Amino acid sequence: MDIDQKKTEKQASSSNDVSDAESSSCIKEIKEIELLQEELEKDKNKFLRLFAEFENYKKRIKKERYDIFRAIHEKILIDLIPILDDFERGLKELKKSKDEFLVRGIALIQEKFIKILKEKGLNKIKIKKGDDFNTDFHEAITQIPAITEDLKGKIIEIIEAGYILQEKVIRHAKVITGK
Repeated sequence: MDIDQKKTEKQASSSNDVSDAESSSCIKEIKEIELLQEELEKDKNKFLRLFAEFENYKKRIKKERYDIFRAIHEKILIDLIPILDDFERGLKELKKSKDEFLVRGIALIQEKFIKILKEKGLNKIKIKKGDDFNTDFHEAITQIPAITEDLKGKIIEIIEAGYILQEKVIRHAKVITGK
């Protein structure tokens, strides 16, 4: 029995050695898997941050493009306003000439031009003599003594029309007010 017992102990001991080796190998593999999972999580977070940064970059570029186009659009319309002024002055002088066909032709061109500018968002500030002076829309060139008491602080003369581009005043109306 002694020999059998020794054999059994030896087999158990070698089986324990194999079992310890397998257990040690499993622990190493588990640790390696955990390290790989941590690295994967870090890479995933890095990717998500990069993706979010890229999306924000696209939004920022889109907004900047829109702002640039809007600024260019506004600048072009501002540059066209003096042409509207010239049309008004020209028509006023042409009406003195008695040539109805010429006056009507220029008036049609002016109307077409104004229609196109309105489609682009440009509108004339509606004012008339006797309206209250409003610094949001009017610029006082000078003040003159009011003929009557009710004209104090009111618009007496309109020197130059003002314009609004999509709810933004791009040129104040130049007026003379009563004091």
